[in-house]
Amino acid sequence: MIALFSLLIIIIMSVVVVRIGSIALELTGLSPEIASFQAQSAFSGVGFTTQESEAIVTHPLRRRIIRILILFGSAGVTTSIATLVLTFVGETGKDLLIRGLTLLLGVLVIFLFARSRHLYVLMRKVISRALEKWTTFRIFDYEQLLGLGEGYSITRATVRSDSWLVGKKLSDLRLDKDGVLILAIYRKVHKKEVFIGAPAGETDIKGRDVLICYSEKDASKVLTQKSKDNSNPA
Repeated sequence: MIALFSLLIIIIMSVVVVRIGSIALELTGLSPEIASFQAQSAFSGVGFTTQESEAIVTHPLRRRIIRILILFGSAGVTTSIATLVLTFVGETGKDLLIRGLTLLLGVLVIFLFARSRHLYVLMRKVISRALEKWTTFRIFDYEQLLGLGEGYSITRATVRSDSWLVGKKLSDLRLDKDGVLILAIYRKVHKKEVFIGAPAGETDIKGRDVLICYSEKDASKVLTQKSKDNSNPA
C-alpha cells in the first residue's frame, strides 16, 4: 500500500504544481482558462500549438514559468508511471480490487479538490504571496489593477461591415466621453490577423475589426446607443 499512497501523493503534488504554474501565468495577464490550459499542456509534455502559445514563448516571464513546469512534469509523469506499476505488480484477486478501488476513490477526491472554487481562491492568495516573497517573478494582479472587481470590464466588440463605425477615426468617435477606451484592435489583413495595441486617435475603424474595449458599462451597448444617437444603422 506504500506505493499506492506514494502515487496519490505524487498526483496531489502534480495538481498543486500545475495550479501554481497556472496562477503564475494568470498573474502575468493571461485569462484563467488560457493559463490553466497552457500550464497543464506544459506539465504533461503534450505541447501547446494554439495561437495563444505565441504569447507564451515571446514573453520572458511566461517562458520561464513554462520551462519550470516542463521540468517538473518530466519528472512527475515518469515517477507516476513507475509508481503505478509498483502499486499493482504481484497483486491478485481481492488485494488487486482493493487497491484499484482505493486508487479510484483517491483520484476522485483529488479531482474534486482541484475543481473547488473556494480552494482555488484560497490557493490563489497563498500562491500569489509566496511568488512575490520567495521568487524574482514580477507578477501583477491585473484584475485588481484594472478594477475588474469594481464594475469595470474588458470586452470584445466586432465591427460589422455596415456599421456606422466603419471609416471613422477613433478620435472622431470620442468614445472616452462615454467611458469607453479602446485598448487594442484585431484586424484581418490579407487573411492574417494583425494586432494593433494602444491605437492612436488617427486609426481608422474597418469592417470586421475586433475592438478590445475597457469600460464600466457594456461597451457593445454604448456603441449601439451612439449609433442610435447618430441616426445611423448599427
